Amino acid sequence: MKRLLPALLLLAGCSSGLVVDTYPTTPDTDADCKALYADGAQKVAGQKQVLVKGSKATAWGDPAIILRCGVTQPDALLPTSRCDMVAGVGWFTEEIADGYLFTTIGRRFFISVEVPEAYDPAADALVDIAPSVLKHDPVVKDCV
Repeated sequence: MKRLLPALLLLAGCSSGLVVDTYPTTPDTDADCKALYADGAQKVAGQKQVLVKGSKATAWGDPAIILRCGVTQPDALLPTSRCDMVAGVGWFTEEIADGYLFTTIGRRFFISVEVPEAYDPAADALVDIAPSVLKHDPVVKDCV
């Protein structure tokens, strides 16, 4: 039994937390993103927050709604791109294979939210996330 316990502890340590793919971040956003993650919603689209491995994202539910902070500007975002206002935050919307990818527009840094198609309407997740975005990522230019 003494040999089994360390093996179980090792397995438990390896399996805790959702693994989120790495992504490039913009310089000087770590402190702001850490504050955003710490102050984030406990529930998004009715889903409880889930543990994420590392410090570069936060998530809710299964399949996971994933918020990434300090992301780089999406290649598809152009000055003429549509801006969808949800709960006081402007978002650039992209359809992805299994849902939607929303990225903030007109703020000091970019925040993205990946919402799987299981959550409909997908914008409900943005309503729950908006208060933290408004508090931690100041507007630079209004969404028009």
